[in-house]
Amino acid sequence: MSRMHTDDHRAVWQSASLLLDYPDVRLLERLPMLERVAAGLPGTLGEPLRHTVAALATCDLAGLESAYVETFDDTRRNSLFLTYFAHGDTRKRGMALLRFRHVYRAAGYEDSPSELPDHLCVALEFGATIDPEAGRRLLLDHRAGLEVLRLSLAETGAPWAGAVEAVCATLPPLRGDESEAIRRLAAEGPPEEEVGLAPYAAAGPVLLPMPTTLGGR
Repeated sequence: MSRMHTDDHRAVWQSASLLLDYPDVRLLERLPMLERVAAGLPGTLGEPLRHTVAALATCDLAGLESAYVETFDDTRRNSLFLTYFAHGDTRKRGMALLRFRHVYRAAGYEDSPSELPDHLCVALEFGATIDPEAGRRLLLDHRAGLEVLRLSLAETGAPWAGAVEAVCATLPPLRGDESEAIRRLAAEGPPEEEVGLAPYAAAGPVLLPMPTTLGGR
């Protein structure tokens, strides 16, 4: 993969990480910058980002906060936690969370204690600022859930749909077996057995803040 190609993907991941995070005043202030970043990307990457930037720019902060909670917190298919799609709230998810932490630590990165390590914004930040190849592998390992999220947001016309579409556009085309896994996951949903996340919680908190390249989070 060329350096320019990798740089474009990192720009998408960083931009999407900011756009998909819980909205605040800093996000509104960054929208013009994110618009400029999107304008400098190839159409398949930049256009979806610009759609999200434009949609968010039409809302006030209170409206964005309400829409964000309704979109991501109240709908199972719109979870931003990548391991949730494959494992639900089961013991297997706890081990999957530990794998994210191990990948981060191997690259010298400590995720924020305020988020689980599989949060899409955290994974995108990691790929954009620390290790693009390891970040890409994490996204590919959870491709089915990411694609279900993309489809669900697009179906409902959520303003964040473009950001997820752009992230998916940085990944290779889907193979037949991946498409089947996505259809199955969309139809059946994640596992429903709720047994907690003890294997992850036992590992203890992390203390260092998350690095950034687009002005800080």
